[in-house]
Amino acid sequence: MQVKAADPAAAEPRTRPERRARPSRTNPPRWRSRQAKGLAYAAPTAVFVAVFFLLPLLLVGQMSLSDWPLLAGDRGFNAPENYTDATDSTLFWPAVRFTLLYTVIVTVVLLGLALGLALLVQESRPGTGFFRTVYFLPGALGLASASLLFWGLYSPSTGPLSRILEELGLVDDPVSFLGTPTSALLSTVFLIVWKFAGFYMLILLVGLQRIPQDVFEAARMDGAGRGQIFRSITLPLLRPSLALTLMLCFTGSLLAFDQFFILTKGGPDNSTVTVVQLIYREAFQRMNLGTAAALSILVLAVLLLFNALQFRGLRRTDES
Repeated sequence: MQVKAADPAAAEPRTRPERRARPSRTNPPRWRSRQAKGLAYAAPTAVFVAVFFLLPLLLVGQMSLSDWPLLAGDRGFNAPENYTDATDSTLFWPAVRFTLLYTVIVTVVLLGLALGLALLVQESRPGTGFFRTVYFLPGALGLASASLLFWGLYSPSTGPLSRILEELGLVDDPVSFLGTPTSALLSTVFLIVWKFAGFYMLILLVGLQRIPQDVFEAARMDGAGRGQIFRSITLPLLRPSLALTLMLCFTGSLLAFDQFFILTKGGPDNSTVTVVQLIYREAFQRMNLGTAAALSILVLAVLLLFNALQFRGLRRTDES
């Protein structure tokens, strides 16, 4: 008679699989606690954006579709009359052309000078910190204050610039820096470049310092010159900082108001009226908030389109 061997696995007592302890309802999981903390941190910013951006934007949109005098309030829906009145104005297209011309000149001159200054103070040398501070110092001054300062400097009767030119023998009569459309435009561009060149230099300088030095050393070992290194290495790796400065410069130039309002008041002969000045005139001189709101919506649409195209171009270059 054969006896079967006992199976050791069968001899051992079976144990029930351990069940995972369910989290207590009174003690929420860690991810829920973190989510609640994140919402608590983001809530003040969300409330601020909703109150000071979304609600005013909705109100401006309503104004642009309504007959809304400044002192009378909403008189009812009248779309698209505000938009047609805004574009049919005699100052609309001259203001658009002047704003675009000013934006192009300021963007090209300002970014070129800022990049040159950033390259000059890129390396740490004796006195570099001093020059960085000097270049950035005008950016600490408010735009309205800087405009008032240059208004005094440009004054042909009391300003020092005209007197200095006369004493040097460069001119015979007092110079009217703001008397002609061309001189008013160039004088305002000089003010903006003087004030913001150091600020954009700082942004580009941070971008330059983030580029690894090993890349430049490897290029020099391969025999690349300064021009080739700048074109093939510096500019491509500096693209995010250049895109940021381009966006800030374009947006600030398109929304130019303070400098022209203080220096030229839109003159001479309405030759330096910007789009934002036109919005101000419609709202507070012609007392028509509806047309001013329509102009504001058009400006916002242009800014959104430009930023969308810029982000799309950056994404394509990053993917390639």
